[in-house]
Amino acid sequence: MLTVLLVDDDPEFTEVACTIIEFLGHEVLTAADLSEARDWLTKESFDHILLDFMLPDGSGVHLFEELDALAKRPKVTLITGHPSVRGIIKGLCGPNIDYLVKPIQREDIEATLSGKKAPAAEKTKGVKKYFGHLIGESAPMRELYKLIERVSRTSANVMLLGESGAGKEVVAAAIHEASESEGPYIATNCGAFSKELIGSELFGHEKGAFTGAVGKKEGVFEQAEGGTLFLDEITEMPIDMQPNLLRVLENKVVIRVGGTKTIPVNCRVVSATNRRMEEIAQSKVLREDIYFRLAVFPITIPPLRNRKEDIPLLATHFIDEFNRDNDTRFTWESSQLDTLTAYDWPGNVRELRHFVHRAAIMSDPDKPAIELPKTIESPFAQKQSTTPALEAGRTIEDVEKELIYATLEKVNGNKTLAADMLGISTKTLYNRLHAYGDLSKDDA
Repeated sequence: MLTVLLVDDDPEFTEVACTIIEFLGHEVLTAADLSEARDWLTKESFDHILLDFMLPDGSGVHLFEELDALAKRPKVTLITGHPSVRGIIKGLCGPNIDYLVKPIQREDIEATLSGKKAPAAEKTKGVKKYFGHLIGESAPMRELYKLIERVSRTSANVMLLGESGAGKEVVAAAIHEASESEGPYIATNCGAFSKELIGSELFGHEKGAFTGAVGKKEGVFEQAEGGTLFLDEITEMPIDMQPNLLRVLENKVVIRVGGTKTIPVNCRVVSATNRRMEEIAQSKVLREDIYFRLAVFPITIPPLRNRKEDIPLLATHFIDEFNRDNDTRFTWESSQLDTLTAYDWPGNVRELRHFVHRAAIMSDPDKPAIELPKTIESPFAQKQSTTPALEAGRTIEDVEKELIYATLEKVNGNKTLAADMLGISTKTLYNRLHAYGDLSKDDA
């Protein structure tokens, strides 16, 4: 049995975590801030401390000096609600400090307290695919799976929103798979065709309809009969073609270019765009009536930087994919997966896959070791990073402050949401902002 000190100012998390720790057969005491934690350290000895990175009266890292002075230094695991803090913790505390990222499962606490946590490379063996296509065990991905499962029971049209490279086409294929429809999955890119040809691509054409139309052709709506039609880059469709699309969505019939006969069509339409909802509305690249027809059930796909715990799973899948195709036996080292996880991947899953294959190509095919390129960043990487930069001489308070402001910017100043993302209470966030002199009387 271990004696555990849990230092966290979130009462809901503390209650659940204490229940789990006691169920596992350990004794647990709690503190809501550094002051209470220091008080416990003068009274009790502990085998393990679960320590929140951001507390009302300072960073959990400030407790390290007291711990170093103890006759028996307990093992420490830092807790955070922000995946990007992982790199910060390693920079501030060194590689020997463990961490847990909220939301935390029972298995995570059990593995941490037992000391039997598997190395990242071993944990990711046998990567599971959801709906035959999607990889990830993070909270954002589990929320995505729930949405896919719910919409798959209906015939509702779906609009996928997300950054380039986040995997919109893979999600579309997963929705089709989950729907168990009898018809095929057909995909087309609305931005890949000229204004003259997009009508033929979508609705088909009759022989002689235009120069080069040597025979009749079925459009993608006909091809997807009874199945799923994926329209990528829907906001790149010429605005004057959109009324034709609206008629198909409303009436469930198409008229081929050069034809007069109406042809019934029946398929679910999954559309996708990398534009944000606000941008779609303001720039008027998509008619409002078409938007409401296409986005009956909108789904936002999380960027890779918001689900960093999935990076080792994806990297393992991509290297296994390369091994199968090239008869190699490359395997990741734990430190290499840590390096990949610390990066923000502005190009998302597509950028990660490209990097993994590039690393494999430059490695010795006769050895299992993978040689990482000297730089991860691609020429198209965004210049601004959401993770505070670590530089020698920076204080913990500076890093905390930058992390808080980066999170607030990401959620457009919503303090409740920012506190949730950071894994701290709203009160703690307000205390921090007050200390920075960044709260108006109305806020306070």
